[in-house]
Amino acid sequence: MTAFLAVGSKAAGFAMLLRFFHFGVGAAGPAAVVTRVPLVQLGTLLCAATMTLGNLAALPQQNMKRLLAYSSIAHAGYALLGFVVFADAGVQAVLFYLTVYYVMNLGAFWVVMLIANTTGREDLPSYRGLAYRGGALPAVALAIFLASLAGIPPLAGFIGKFYVFAAGMEAQLYALVVIGGLNSVVSVYYYWRVVRTMFLDQPRAEDAPVRFAPNDLAAVGLLSAATLVLGIRFDWLLARVEVARRIFTG
Repeated sequence: MTAFLAVGSKAAGFAMLLRFFHFGVGAAGPAAVVTRVPLVQLGTLLCAATMTLGNLAALPQQNMKRLLAYSSIAHAGYALLGFVVFADAGVQAVLFYLTVYYVMNLGAFWVVMLIANTTGREDLPSYRGLAYRGGALPAVALAIFLASLAGIPPLAGFIGKFYVFAAGMEAQLYALVVIGGLNSVVSVYYYWRVVRTMFLDQPRAEDAPVRFAPNDLAAVGLLSAATLVLGIRFDWLLARVEVARRIFTG
């Protein structure tokens, strides 16, 4: 449910935003409306605030679900950058970003759920030395998902952010792109903190070994493989997103 609320509701919200503001605001069309109402300025302010507040709220979090939930707010800000462009390139960037975000965020929440069900805890210390306590595969998968969320190349998250930022550059929203880049750097810190805890921190006596069912590991492996493949074969996904954009725009 947490993963659904973090991804599904966000996709529905952006569908409403794009339909109303980009394609269907009155008979005059979006271009005329933008000249009368400062939608770009308002959208820019909302985008910058969403990215920044989401990342700042995620920085001190010790609970993994809360960390991912606050990070999802920041990712809504990244997607908003494509919306603020008010052009077809921005729509395509938003659709592409939401597609890859769904895969990597669902995978991250899946691993967090597995750890919580096994250890009975959701805090960051419960991930201490996870790779050496029988959780090597979930630890590697979570590292892939978090690296992709941070925008590390060549993972899917990097390609998604690249297209969103490229759309912003094309629309000459240079300040907003810089703010987005700085926020991405900030996010690397709290994502890396989780990876460091899993691989570099040694387990203690109170950190019990963990066990996972094969079907759970299969699902995590499939999502992590999709995160890798979508990053490498982004051209395949981009072609399908373009088809979706044409259907979406009517």
